[in-house]
Amino acid sequence: MNINKIKEDFPIFENKKDLIYFDSACMSLKPKQVVDKTNEYYYEYSGCVGRSMHSLGEEATSNVEEARKKLSKFFGAKKDKEIIFTRNTTEGINLVANSLNIKGGVVITGDKEHNSNLLPWIRLKDDGEIDYKIAESNEDNSFSIENFEKLIHEGNVRLVSITHSANLDGMSAPLKEITKIAHDAGAKVLVDAAQSAPHTELNVKKMDVDFLACSGHKMLGPSGIGMLYGKEEELNNLNTFLLGGETVTDSRYDSYDLEGIPHKFEAGLQNYSGMIGFGAATDYLKKIGMNNIHSHEIKLNKMLTEGLKSFPINMIGNTDPEKRGGVLSFYSEKVDPHEIALMLNSHNIMVRSGAFCVHSWFNKHNLPGAVRFSSYLYNSEEDCKKVIDFFNDNLKGLL
Repeated sequence: MNINKIKEDFPIFENKKDLIYFDSACMSLKPKQVVDKTNEYYYEYSGCVGRSMHSLGEEATSNVEEARKKLSKFFGAKKDKEIIFTRNTTEGINLVANSLNIKGGVVITGDKEHNSNLLPWIRLKDDGEIDYKIAESNEDNSFSIENFEKLIHEGNVRLVSITHSANLDGMSAPLKEITKIAHDAGAKVLVDAAQSAPHTELNVKKMDVDFLACSGHKMLGPSGIGMLYGKEEELNNLNTFLLGGETVTDSRYDSYDLEGIPHKFEAGLQNYSGMIGFGAATDYLKKIGMNNIHSHEIKLNKMLTEGLKSFPINMIGNTDPEKRGGVLSFYSEKVDPHEIALMLNSHNIMVRSGAFCVHSWFNKHNLPGAVRFSSYLYNSEEDCKKVIDFFNDNLKGLL
């Protein structure tokens, strides 16, 4: 990977030449190929999709369905209609939570879930709809198959909703094993792939998961667009979450006829430019190569881990960077994480600080928060070197 060449594709580096951006787990930067394709909708064919017979509407519809096809191929779905456009991962998870028949059953998650894969289940539990159980991690923060199997064997599990790669520490759950255990117990599997989809190759057919949600904004795509994959038979069995325009073929004063999938789940006017831009993002990622991206991030994480290990900081998760992907999170017992982030920002090094929407984990461990470095394809070894130099020059006496 030629990082300098890749950076030329990202206009932000032209405008902010000294930018060192290590917050891609929150929001990725955007290449001009995606920005141009997103703007193409507004410049050339900004009509309604699926409704208007005129040429603008037909061109917009064609481009949106082409984007759906690209996503279907990128994630290895059997059929294009198994891809539902959403605003983000959060909406995808909530769609399943509000549409799948799990009343009276048990839902299991891990203990490092983003609020998006925690709050919907707490609400359903509080409403008396489900019983909600959490599989505790191992001591090194890795997923515990043993603890998971104990909960599964207690019975009546309808759904396992699990984060593939945790935004807390970058560690990944063994999805293949989890899915087999869940399916053997008669449970469906929903995957939060917000943090894995941008960084590693995912094939939903090989994974055999029932549902998978992710966000475009974390994988070079526009903000406010995401997707939910679902097996055709599972989507056909879901109740509709939102109803309105485009979700029906006909309506009367006392009844309506629902559209088929995916359109019955895409109510109202949609973020068409975002959909088209999301498709362009998968083109860009495929051109670079997901395996190349993953290997590059591991290399950077090794460099950061080695450079910071002499400092009195507590790294979250396994100490082996190969098991943390592109994420390095740590906390100091002396310095507030926000203070560290602001100091880094003063040198144009941008990271995330706080609880990363995983407040539950930090509350459980009685920690105020952490600092997170999350790399992506546009980060370089020079970026890592500047981070390490900053720590040596500014933080040795503070931490």
